[in-house]
Amino acid sequence: RRQIVEMIGMEQNRARQARAPKVARTIRATLKVLEAQLATLDADIDDTIRRSPAWRAADDLLQSVPGIGGITAHTLIAEMPELGHLDRREAAALIGLAPINRDSGQKRGHRAIAGGRTTVRNVLFMATLSAVRWNPILKAHYQQLVARGRPKKVALVACMRRLLGILNAILRAGTPWQTA
Repeated sequence: RRQIVEMIGMEQNRARQARAPKVARTIRATLKVLEAQLATLDADIDDTIRRSPAWRAADDLLQSVPGIGGITAHTLIAEMPELGHLDRREAAALIGLAPINRDSGQKRGHRAIAGGRTTVRNVLFMATLSAVRWNPILKAHYQQLVARGRPKKVALVACMRRLLGILNAILRAGTPWQTA
């Protein structure tokens, strides 16, 4: 799925650059084929998850959280099966959301996230962008961090960690999202 999405992006870029009408038609035809393949693949992934009781339960639990959609839930199920069996710090380190020190001797370096499962981190980033708008807990957390002077990207990464902790706890407990 990820490769087809990347190929669609590449073809869309080519379509914007195409000067000759014949080339543009060929690129549009290729885009139609890739989009049809993506739709078929999404349906296959959804059918596979719906046929497995364990995956269906995890999918329903994950999608109960505001900001988490089908793509995010399916990616977490496929690429992070440990979710729900780890503590929040281990889960954050596993996908590369744990801040890494850049210290040496007396020097205190800049902390940054790195490593881990980048595909999961990328999908979680996009879900967090939606969640800070629609999830009341993450929205308040994000606004609080920005109000305290944190850069917006740093606040988003902190919300990603918080969202991952929430998803981990929901899968561990087996109870859907509940607004307090």
